[in-house]
Amino acid sequence: MLKVRQAIGISLGSIASAKLRSGLTTLGIIIGIAAVVANVSLGESFNVFFEEEINAQGSNFIIVYSQEPNLFYNNELQLIEKTPGISGVSPIKQQLGEVTYFSQTKNIDIAGVTGDYENTANIIMESGSFISDQDAFSAAIGSKVANEKFDRNISSRSSIDITLRLEGGRTVTRTFKVKGIIENLNTSFVGGGIDRDVTIFIPVSTINQMLEEDDFSAFFAMSDNIEDVVETSDEVDKRLARNFGVSSRDLDDEDSKPYRIFNQADVLEQTNQLADTLRNFLVAVALISLLVGSIGIMNIMLVTVTERTREIGIMKALGFSGTDILILFIIESIILSLFGGLLGLAVGIVGAYAITTALDLPFLYPHYVFEVGILVAVIVGVAAGVYPANKAAKLAPVDALRHE
Repeated sequence: MLKVRQAIGISLGSIASAKLRSGLTTLGIIIGIAAVVANVSLGESFNVFFEEEINAQGSNFIIVYSQEPNLFYNNELQLIEKTPGISGVSPIKQQLGEVTYFSQTKNIDIAGVTGDYENTANIIMESGSFISDQDAFSAAIGSKVANEKFDRNISSRSSIDITLRLEGGRTVTRTFKVKGIIENLNTSFVGGGIDRDVTIFIPVSTINQMLEEDDFSAFFAMSDNIEDVVETSDEVDKRLARNFGVSSRDLDDEDSKPYRIFNQADVLEQTNQLADTLRNFLVAVALISLLVGSIGIMNIMLVTVTERTREIGIMKALGFSGTDILILFIIESIILSLFGGLLGLAVGIVGAYAITTALDLPFLYPHYVFEVGILVAVIVGVAAGVYPANKAAKLAPVDALRHE
């Protein structure tokens, strides 16, 4: 019986004698493996990217927003504050306002919050400080408001005029001192519906005073830790539902509640599903390329059997058995696939790095991809080589020697 070492030597000699054919054979595997590796890496990168985007919006956040006007008041604020597991909560009141700076007026989102919003929403200041509960006519402004909205940049200690529109067409204008500039997150995810980069934050008591109102539009809360955020969110939901007369059996019916509630874990789950769907789609496309590559190997191997029919006859005449021929051709197919797989891994890693760099994504290369890539290459080699090898092994020596 032909030894494996001899079979490998003969196979390498055959591959070396037809370099162009061998190169074209492995090209399909290279493209297929490279596509699988790059797409798996991209899927992991998108997953981590989404998590970082969400985590940047707040620490273990729970967001509750009303579905009806005049729904949330101080009573609901205290109810959430007293919920076990809540370490901080800020009410939110939003309205579009006219902001005037050096005689230039722009329409900008105004958000009324409390000092707790700085911690719950992971606010990082570029300069100055965030508003506190003791402030009245102070403001913290987003970086794009400070540096892009007006012809002149706004800095800490600058003064701006904010005009809000009341019911009946009346307006009210107050002058605010800029207390600080919020650092630009460079994120596309907007937590709680507030894009901090293009928003001006003022005390919620002040915005309510200007609007002659005392309600809130939403609450941005923080649980003690990420492990308990779901449990804490459920407890807040139960207390609010009870407060608004919603029975416990209707808790899962969103249409029965006048508010909506979601938390960091909910958002992470949704984005992970999105990332997984994207990754599975990309891998499915890559596997199609791999299938095409394996068919290419099979075709080339079938051509090789035809070209080497006389050689097979000579080998059988010299005492090589059908099993020896079978092993020889399968090993040759595996070597071609393995070589293509190794090159595909390298190309896939480089490609993934280039794409993630261009898209400004974190570059991740799961170590299991290397093992999977090699395993897939071997499987493809065996699968693509079995039929041609079996055909070669069944050739009768006399017929093979007569072949021209």
